[in-house]
Amino acid sequence: MKITLYHGSTLSIEHPLAKVGRADLDFGRGFYLTSLRSQAEQWAARVQLLRASTTAWINVYEFDMDAAIKAGFKLLRFDAYDQHWLNFIVASRNGKQPWKDYDIIEGGVANDRVIDPIEDYLNDIITIEQALGQLVYAQPNHQICLLNQQLIDTYLHFDNSFPLDTMDRKGGNK
Repeated sequence: MKITLYHGSTLSIEHPLAKVGRADLDFGRGFYLTSLRSQAEQWAARVQLLRASTTAWINVYEFDMDAAIKAGFKLLRFDAYDQHWLNFIVASRNGKQPWKDYDIIEGGVANDRVIDPIEDYLNDIITIEQALGQLVYAQPNHQICLLNQQLIDTYLHFDNSFPLDTMDRKGGNK
């Protein structure tokens, strides 16, 4: 099954790279995408502001996850903000690279809505039980991190990109 994924940026990215960016992000050093267009739009606008860029771009891709998994690429999926997810995020942010044995990682984003309990737990202000008690009420958003360049080159196909500032709200331009 092919799924449509979005990547918000200050660039149109026809050929994504897996090993660009910081290693201490949620799911490691990889190419991050989401199935939620609104989330990609918010990220693109945020990056545009942070980088003082003139344009924010939404990049649209088709990803054949089923074919990638059948080919032997390793998937780790988090379905909730639970202890497994929290431990993984904390390990990643502490530089332990729990993601290094995976090619695809899918799950919720540690963003502004959930960062306070994560940081409080990281700083030993609250226990893991208290952090999980706060996270249980958060509705997970969505991210997929592709960590393998061969996977990207074979199973992620660029569809189109469009500038956020001038886009037709019903869809991008081909």
